[in-house]
Amino acid sequence: MSSFGILAGKTAVITGSGRGIGRAIALELGRHGANVAVNYFRHKDQAEQTTADVEAAGGRAIVVKAHVGEIEGVQRLVHTAGDAFGGVDIFVGNAASGVLRPVLEQEAKGWDWTLNINARSILFGAQAAAGSMIQRGWGRIIGVTSFGSHHVLPEYSLVGVSKAAIEALIRYLAVELAPHGIVCNAVCPGVVETEALDFFPSKDAILTEGLRRTPAGRFVTPEEVAKLVAWLCTDDAKMIVGQTITVDGGYGLLA
Repeated sequence: MSSFGILAGKTAVITGSGRGIGRAIALELGRHGANVAVNYFRHKDQAEQTTADVEAAGGRAIVVKAHVGEIEGVQRLVHTAGDAFGGVDIFVGNAASGVLRPVLEQEAKGWDWTLNINARSILFGAQAAAGSMIQRGWGRIIGVTSFGSHHVLPEYSLVGVSKAAIEALIRYLAVELAPHGIVCNAVCPGVVETEALDFFPSKDAILTEGLRRTPAGRFVTPEEVAKLVAWLCTDDAKMIVGQTITVDGGYGLLA
């Protein structure tokens, strides 16, 4: 998929898209002609830079501040994009946060924060976007998960639970929405070296062990994840329904 315009006329909402994997997805979809709503909550300057870069590549973009862990926030994000561009065709649930500590030390507040931002935002974002997609008879909903959904990682307990919830939610959305021409899938990256890793107490161990265990000999880049997301948004992938697709350089193959 290389020609500009393959997503021309489509509008994409990407949660948490000011930096990291979300930024790469915004840029990739913008390069292929999509209008892009760049979402942020705390880092306005990064979101504005992402928006400027999308426009420099020939796309159209807006910046929307929204706390997607709040139902009203993710709904407002989707509706703002729809009002700006005449509807929403693509919803990418990429926003991620979480309280990193052992499972026996977790508290209710951390559960709500982690599950609401990572998983609940996709449910209510998809609901908000579905009306426009159903009307058009075309749509794409993609959740970004991680190998912590099925592997146990240090301090990752609630984030891992939220990622597993994303994968289950995508399957249910896929079955319910496929008859309307809406295709839903999840993307599961391996180790990706972004700012998000800075919050892990075991960052150095994750990077060292991750590189050792990856047959490809290097980490997956945000741009490679973004290219997979973009391809899933095309009609070439329309019969891939309700799947979690791993892009990890072979990391998950080794026990």
